[in-house]
Amino acid sequence: MVEDTRWDRAQPVLPYLFILLPAVFALLRDWRPEALLLPLALGGWHWLMVDWRRIKQPLAMIAYFAGLLAVLAVLLRIDSVFFVTGIGAFVLAFTLLPRWWAYVGVAATAGVLVGVPARSGSSARELIFSFLVAVLIASAVGLSTRVISEQSEQRKVMIGRLQELAEENAELQARLLTQAREAGVLDERQRMAREIHDTIAQSLTGILTQLEADGGAATAKRLETVRGLARDALTEARRSVQALRPAPLDNAQLATALREVADKWSQTSEVAASVDVTGDARPLHVEVEVALLRVAQEALANVGKHARATRVGITLSYMEDVVALDVRDDGAGFVPARTAGFGLVAMRQRITRLAGAFEVETAPGQGTGISATVPAIPPEGSAS
Repeated sequence: MVEDTRWDRAQPVLPYLFILLPAVFALLRDWRPEALLLPLALGGWHWLMVDWRRIKQPLAMIAYFAGLLAVLAVLLRIDSVFFVTGIGAFVLAFTLLPRWWAYVGVAATAGVLVGVPARSGSSARELIFSFLVAVLIASAVGLSTRVISEQSEQRKVMIGRLQELAEENAELQARLLTQAREAGVLDERQRMAREIHDTIAQSLTGILTQLEADGGAATAKRLETVRGLARDALTEARRSVQALRPAPLDNAQLATALREVADKWSQTSEVAASVDVTGDARPLHVEVEVALLRVAQEALANVGKHARATRVGITLSYMEDVVALDVRDDGAGFVPARTAGFGLVAMRQRITRLAGAFEVETAPGQGTGISATVPAIPPEGSAS
């Protein structure tokens, strides 16, 4: 809802002030019933035609304005202080009357203000001069009033449109996050299926093969092999279960979680890994943090498997509207056109489903750089 401006709040009250204030002064100076009844009638006429019925038809507004001028002429005969009411009529002419009728209303009001209180000694030249000056001043004031009113309407329309765009943007972001969540669930199922097939299932197959083999001198060796395969399968099962939910994000922000993941990976792989954070770190929507953390984990896993790197650098950059993650290593690199591994595809899907950008920079012998940029969507329930 567009908030009303001060002009919008003051505009409905001004006509009554222009009518009632002169009436108060006139009654204080000389008590006369007509000085009270006619202003009340004029205020009721304005309320009936403008505030209550809100008539917008041109003929009705012209009739309303003619009635206003008729009562104004009588009031000017009673007391010249009602000249103030005539100033209010100038403003109403530009506010209520359509197009060039506003200038007709201004001229008619000027005629009433100049002609009705005129003394018998005033010459025709003085009356004409006063009339022209009144029309000129009133037209300038009225035109300014109309410009202010039009600008106020334009401003309200613009603010309303901006609010609609903001609501549409929030709705689009919510829809994007819902799609990303659904796609993430599907991706996670596919990844788990492949990992189980490539690790746990193979270990279990090996165990069955060893157990079904004939006994003999090699029985002890086969049992040791079975134990090793069982331990590997258990380790992989635990790792897969932990991967379903990013535990590092439970009690920490993304930057802290990345440092924890990098430290554990560095201890396991014996490759130095550093994490740098630029910009003002702040909480983000859980889908954004999960996506970036998964990209970092997958990138580190790829480095450990294929890169033969000696060091890895992770940079998390918080900017005004986006947050960027860069993972770079000094390893062997590869030819992107010849490599379309599951890990790279999964990373790209995670980022693009959040309306982000994913890029890979690499060449044989020149290391690899992975860059992911996503909108910096705030957490649910926070002010954007």
